[in-house]
Amino acid sequence: MERKSSYLSIYILARIIVLLSFGVLVYRLWQLQLARGARFRREAALNRIRKEVVRAPRGVIYDRNGKLLAYNEGSFDVAVVPADIPEDREEEILTEVLNILDEPYFPPTPTPAPTPTRSWRRKPTPTPSPTATPEVVEHEDLKSIEKKIAAGRLGSASNPVIIARRIPKVKVIKIEELSYRLPGVKIVMEPRREYPFGSLMAQIIGFMGPIPHNLVNTYKKKGYEPNEKVGLAGLEYTYESFLRGKSGEQYVEVNVNGRKIKVIGEPVKPRPGYNLRLTIDTSLQKVMEEALIKGMKKAKTRPKSGVAIAMDPRNGAILGMVSLPTYDDNLFARGIDPETYKELATNRWRPMINHAISSIYPPGSTFKPVVAAAALQEKVITPRTRILDKDGVIWLPNKYFPDDPKLAQPFYCWIHKYGHGHGNINVREAIAVSCDIFFYEVGGGYKDFQGLGIDRLVKYAHMFGYGEKTGIDLPGESPGQVGTPKWKRLNYGENWTTGDTYNMSIGQGYLAATPLQVLNATAAIANGGYLYRPQVVYDIEDSSGHVVRGFQPKLIREVSIDSKYIEVVREGMWGVVHWPQGTAKIVNLYGLQIAGKTGTAEFYDPHIPRDRKGNLPTHAWFTAFAPYEDPEIALVVFVYNGGEGSEVAAPIARDILKAYFTARGMYHPPTPVPTPTPTLTH
Repeated sequence: MERKSSYLSIYILARIIVLLSFGVLVYRLWQLQLARGARFRREAALNRIRKEVVRAPRGVIYDRNGKLLAYNEGSFDVAVVPADIPEDREEEILTEVLNILDEPYFPPTPTPAPTPTRSWRRKPTPTPSPTATPEVVEHEDLKSIEKKIAAGRLGSASNPVIIARRIPKVKVIKIEELSYRLPGVKIVMEPRREYPFGSLMAQIIGFMGPIPHNLVNTYKKKGYEPNEKVGLAGLEYTYESFLRGKSGEQYVEVNVNGRKIKVIGEPVKPRPGYNLRLTIDTSLQKVMEEALIKGMKKAKTRPKSGVAIAMDPRNGAILGMVSLPTYDDNLFARGIDPETYKELATNRWRPMINHAISSIYPPGSTFKPVVAAAALQEKVITPRTRILDKDGVIWLPNKYFPDDPKLAQPFYCWIHKYGHGHGNINVREAIAVSCDIFFYEVGGGYKDFQGLGIDRLVKYAHMFGYGEKTGIDLPGESPGQVGTPKWKRLNYGENWTTGDTYNMSIGQGYLAATPLQVLNATAAIANGGYLYRPQVVYDIEDSSGHVVRGFQPKLIREVSIDSKYIEVVREGMWGVVHWPQGTAKIVNLYGLQIAGKTGTAEFYDPHIPRDRKGNLPTHAWFTAFAPYEDPEIALVVFVYNGGEGSEVAAPIARDILKAYFTARGMYHPPTPVPTPTPTLTH
């Protein structure tokens, strides 16, 4: 009886448990389908329907003649959508994908253009040579990918996480074939920037890359996606907002594996980025680079760095800009490897720096036309004033013991090494022969002769654009340096001396400028006193070719120099090229009127020793404009550690100007007259 009662109790307990379980299930079904049904249906719809961003095609870049300098090329990436990859199979799926990516493959060998033939037979497809080196795709490791996926699940889980870029088509096909067992893995087509002229235009065009980590939030506020690429250098950076365009969007229905089934509704089409047309002439750019490389190879000092810039002095348009050494911006477009980047970043000659606008150097005698213009305007001299350079040296008396000749400090002219001076010369002649003694006295005074003095020297240096950025539409420009007594006290704890003024008067000492600043000052003298803002972009156009923003000359200021005095300076610069004693007679091209100024500037570099006589190494400069009467091109050539400006920089400028005017039909070399054959007489 007791056993029967026990079975009954167990039976009742079991029924109660079953009923309770059934009740819980019923409650849960009611909760899921009725109480929260609407909410779960919305979430299911959200999982099934997703918003996709449709990237706008980036604008392209042309030179002034319509040559493509930057355009978009399709590239395949592998991405993982955190919301679609099953957590219990995550490692298995990722491992399979990485195994596919790690399989070595033979990249296709470019075949030469077929030779026309009458045969109808098709040539067999070439197969990879057995000695060819197989390549593998670079990608992130498993742990890094898992971390990114985990972070993605905490944020926007439907946003794809890129795990490998620039995938060859053979691997794209394989991943697509296995898509049925790789849920959450998708192929994303991304535009890749292509730069057909590579290193020739890299310093101007720049390159693109991933958003820097410290700027992610900044770009996010502007509407950028975390995995977007942005301009990081050159015009790609400066005109990022114009080139990028405006992204569109569309809603798509996906299956359980995250694969797109169809587009829902009407998508919002993207607006393509604007195109840039530059003032740069690629043909001239190539000529300038070749001339600069040729001139640097000929130099005895074996220089490694140099600059050449050409500008239209009538409006500030940059016609060409070369900075050596340089780099290939395609390395960044295609994904630069760490070792190559390290080599570029640690190279002593800084190939990734645009030395034309970012590096500063003592301008040497190219600064003398500014000093001459200032002295004429301030009535320190007249066009007829003559100063005697007897033997190429001036002795500056000691400030505290002016009567003791033993304490006087010598300041030399470059001609002193030949044992004589330039004689009694005026300002035109002083510019033409680059007499240092003349400019020492004009700038700092001597005995009873009152020179400009440092305050007025600084004033006119700034007036011609020294010590301030030109405002060119390229990033990384340096303002240069114009030293002052206050600046010297703050930086060196010393007072300014007359010797400091002497040095600045010939473009040395506490004066440093970018090659572009030297060129811009030259252009202001060439055009009669107008300092323009240099520009690289001629206009901005939409995808239909309509001009959105046209080129307009931008005047920085008109220099406060009377036109008659600017003409005196111009005449002196004409003498540099055309007078028998001029320092750049080598630039004299038959039938062309060219004005210029040579410069040889001492500098200190711990890696470059002094010469046998203890002299510091020198930079080579030459700046010019032509034609003289109506200048249409201004040019500067700079060679780091090049030596004499007249021997190294001037011949480079001659080759550039010769090519420029030959292409325009304005230069015709003289026809050599044949030597008459002597006749025999009886």
